[in-house]
Amino acid sequence: MREKFYRFMQGRYGQDQLSRFLLILDLIFLIANIFLRSSILSAIILIVIIFIYFRMFSRNHAARYAENQRYLNATARFRYWLDQQKKLANERKYHRIYVCPKCKQKIRIPKGKGKIMVRCPKCHHEFQRRS
Repeated sequence: MREKFYRFMQGRYGQDQLSRFLLILDLIFLIANIFLRSSILSAIILIVIIFIYFRMFSRNHAARYAENQRYLNATARFRYWLDQQKKLANERKYHRIYVCPKCKQKIRIPKGKGKIMVRCPKCHHEFQRRS
């Protein structure tokens, strides 16, 4: 049975970032539909599921790739911002981020050093902060 499915899926496009996004969006609509019980929302859910399967079983790789690239280009700024927020959240465990009062440069200082004199690497202005 598994081999039949593998043979069936050969040459098909499969899943990509756009498909995953649509699936998550569909799950959100599904949860909302549990509480709202809307026939319009049910129709939207069904249409999105059909579109996901159409993309997944498609043999037209060029068209599906182009759709995915349009989605990735449209969401690039948001994904970059999200990655930066994750990075900052990780950094906050071990470092403190200060802004130079003179040139507004962000400076990363290790936590747990007490009161220290911070020297801006850009304008060489010194100021005192707690780390």
